[in-house]
Amino acid sequence: MKFAVCVFPGSNCDYDTYYVIKDVLEREVDFVFYNQRDLSKYDCVVLPGGFSFGDYLRPGALASKTPLAEAVYEFAQRGKLVLGICNGFQILTELHLLPGALLPNLNMRFVCKDVFLRVENPSTHLTKKLDKGDILRIPIAHHDGRYFVPEEELESMEENGQILFRYVDSEGNPTESANPNGSLSNIAGVMNKEGNVFGMMPHPERASEDILGSHDGLMLWYSLISD
Repeated sequence: MKFAVCVFPGSNCDYDTYYVIKDVLEREVDFVFYNQRDLSKYDCVVLPGGFSFGDYLRPGALASKTPLAEAVYEFAQRGKLVLGICNGFQILTELHLLPGALLPNLNMRFVCKDVFLRVENPSTHLTKKLDKGDILRIPIAHHDGRYFVPEEELESMEENGQILFRYVDSEGNPTESANPNGSLSNIAGVMNKEGNVFGMMPHPERASEDILGSHDGLMLWYSLISD
């Protein structure tokens, strides 16, 4: 399985993601830059975290207008695997590859800390190595992570199993205090109806080795490479 890690001006988790794929998972991986268009030799594309183009206009808005973003859109339309992490998630919503939008955190502050996630759907390419209800400890680092989608669309997403993760407390309860940004229904990650495009605000690449304090993110990477 060969990965592409997207690089936009302002990306800052690209090397972290590349390292995990190359040195921890021992899989082939290349950087692909915002002016590139050819993704034909890859099996999975990862859009990492950061502040693409300085987050001007809206986070991910300018990145979504690049040649690489157009290539990612076409790649996803062919049924290939796409994962957006933090800013990558924001870009995927700007491309309308994922439903909803990421709004500024309810407290209007940048939040950087470990959070607990509950697995809502274990039957996906990203979660197949996990069980429903599993609790993961993974860090977040964002200012615009408050997931929002219209209520009727949320109902449809629930029915389709498109909710991947929810913010919870250490006991697995989706409480208000466990929600770090005010996301609707404590949502931390979603996928498209077709099940090949994934977005999450927490950073699994920052929780993929014991030296980092948690290796819970590894289960997501192992799920991806098990296809």
